[in-house]
Amino acid sequence: MSFDVDVRKRLGETGIACRFAVADGLTVLFAPSGAGKTSILNMIAGLLRPDAGHVRVGGETLFDATTGIDLPPERRGAGYVFQEPRLFPHLRVRANLLYGASDDTSLAETTALLGIDHLLDRWPRSLSGGEARRVAIGRALLSEPHFLLLDEPLSSLDRARREEIMALIERLRDGAGLPILLVTHDAAEAERLGTRIVTL
Repeated sequence: MSFDVDVRKRLGETGIACRFAVADGLTVLFAPSGAGKTSILNMIAGLLRPDAGHVRVGGETLFDATTGIDLPPERRGAGYVFQEPRLFPHLRVRANLLYGASDDTSLAETTALLGIDHLLDRWPRSLSGGEARRVAIGRALLSEPHFLLLDEPLSSLDRARREEIMALIERLRDGAGLPILLVTHDAAEAERLGTRIVTL
């Protein structure tokens, strides 16, 4: 199984519990806003420690409460694209893309795939929402991840930009060869993009 997740976490008055095991492809974690989807991604990425359970991706155990395994985020191999692009404002697009990459050998291929090769010398503040989102996805891909986590990647985008990013995610799903976990509260997005859908 690509994702084998069984996590439980208490956050104040709220309890989050999620369990699923899925094969390769793009898995959508579908639930209304406030249901804990981002917290689940953070537990998979190692940014939030579950109270109990386990996280395994591609057969590798990243967290197991029973055995005490708890790999730090930098050793989990996650390419994480947050709800906001989180680009470094003091770095041009090229430097943002290469932040965390071991070298620039895949830069041309990745920027061509994402259609952002003409943006390399631009500053983040000059990018549209869709352009910034593509740069954020490119930065995640260039870190050579074992899997991708996409947190509401279409939020705050107008219709044209949403279509642009959806088409990009479809290309990644069909050609990148990476397990992808995407969270959304939008049923149409889930139906279009998901190889399978996990509902909270």
